[in-house]
Amino acid sequence: MATAKAPETSKGEVSLGLAEPEATTQSGGFLTTLLRRKKRVDPDSVATTRSVFDDPALARYYLPHPEYENLHRFDPDFRWTHREETAVRRKCDFKIFIWILVMFFGLNIDRGNLGNASADNLLPDLHINTNDYNNAQNMYRIGFLIAEIPSQMIGKRLGPDRWIPVQIICWSFASGGQFFIHNRAGFFACRFLLGFFMGGFIPDAVLYLSYFYKKTEMPLRLALFWFVDSMSGVVASFIAYGVLHMRGVAGRAGWRWLFLIEALISLVIGVLSFLFLVPGPTQTKTWWNPKGYFTEREEKIIVNRVLRDDPSKGDMHNRQALSLGMLWRSLKDYDLWPVYAIGILFEIPTAPPKSYLSLSLKAIGFSTFHTTLLGIPVTVFAALNLLIITEITERFHEISLIGILTQLWSLPLLIVLYKSASTLSNWGLYAVTFVLLGWPSPHAAHVGWCSRLSNAVRTRAISAALYNITIQLSGIASSNIYREDDKPYYHRGNGQLIAINVATMATYALAKAYYIARNRWKRSKWNAMSEQEKVEYLETTKDQGNKRLDFLFDS
Repeated sequence: MATAKAPETSKGEVSLGLAEPEATTQSGGFLTTLLRRKKRVDPDSVATTRSVFDDPALARYYLPHPEYENLHRFDPDFRWTHREETAVRRKCDFKIFIWILVMFFGLNIDRGNLGNASADNLLPDLHINTNDYNNAQNMYRIGFLIAEIPSQMIGKRLGPDRWIPVQIICWSFASGGQFFIHNRAGFFACRFLLGFFMGGFIPDAVLYLSYFYKKTEMPLRLALFWFVDSMSGVVASFIAYGVLHMRGVAGRAGWRWLFLIEALISLVIGVLSFLFLVPGPTQTKTWWNPKGYFTEREEKIIVNRVLRDDPSKGDMHNRQALSLGMLWRSLKDYDLWPVYAIGILFEIPTAPPKSYLSLSLKAIGFSTFHTTLLGIPVTVFAALNLLIITEITERFHEISLIGILTQLWSLPLLIVLYKSASTLSNWGLYAVTFVLLGWPSPHAAHVGWCSRLSNAVRTRAISAALYNITIQLSGIASSNIYREDDKPYYHRGNGQLIAINVATMATYALAKAYYIARNRWKRSKWNAMSEQEKVEYLETTKDQGNKRLDFLFDS
């Protein structure tokens, strides 16, 4: 076992053996952060970060709840090395995170296969038009919206390890049901059920990951989460390229076989998820793996590093239900509303061109199979940019300002489409669309931002669901921008996208100003207190979550 080296103070005295926590709020200017280099550390030095648990006067106000499932591994005096922490984090990635990515792959091949199916004459076969296609997308999102919060509350009560596999199995049946549809009503019903059973999966997965990772570690993993979203689109395109050649097998269209085969993939993932998901870091022993995923020391490292980073993660049991009172307090948490407002707007400028990529390419003369393959480089480009922008956001701790920059990426391209779409060649139009749809989405950074701003398990559970609801509302709005009477170049729709793009940048700026003002107000109140008054505040305050004066907002 590695022994942690206690750091020395400037006078040569041995300190308590604690490392300084990573900053999660901006402590300098944009240029300062750009130039700052990450400090190298001795891998055998102490990795235990300084926290409120090391202050005898404050520690008792941040202790985990008595029913917290990992309480037996919590130890404020516990120390570990950077080498050990790195090894444990990698083990979490291998044992926990990779299977989350597999499940997310199952979600995305089922919800994203409609674009590939539409390239194989789905609309003519069902005798529906572009507006029906829009409405089917809306039915999916309505189902998603209805299920989002109830599903999250069920998941909080049963535990994501039990609830997520049930969801995957249910939506695989809904997806496979599209093999049998023959008219608009059946198409709408299957899309609704697909969204209904998928609702809550992403917030559940995000909450589950928060049991194992620190706040600063979540955004990159969430970026990989949505990177898999994109890569599943690539895999789905290759699957579609092969399966769509099955048109005529057993007298069925290729798109029917596509829905069925991808549903079977999800069904297998759902069944296996009952085996691979565990309730939490100290509850990993199963009938097929009696030794569990982690040793006792590894469990202590996971639990203590997570609680030192965010003590609020110990305020509930992992199978503790959310009461209606908790739900209401989380719903009316106005400090998260700026993020929700951004969630409604930020994807709209690129969403219609993305949804209509297959239909648009077919409309301007590309074949079914060329259309399927041309979607792959777009997806890969966007996925790489997602990883890059998430890393930049975490590097600079400037979520709002970088969000504005991502909107500036798409603005000139939307103007080109608005002005010149009808005069561009087929390949010229594809090139503009390629760059537009490859925009660096800050979606993963937003999800991590929402989690950080919550500062309570009950709020974190609901805020993730509410943010996801805003994404679906955004999808409903965006699916009604490109209309049948405006195709194939959607001049009117692109003008509307430009206006929404500008409005989004203004919303980012207002959110930045709001959180700066809130932090300034909190600092003035907190700094005006004496040490005794601070202790009294912590002992008597009724402020909860992000309303506490000792909590500051990222912006």
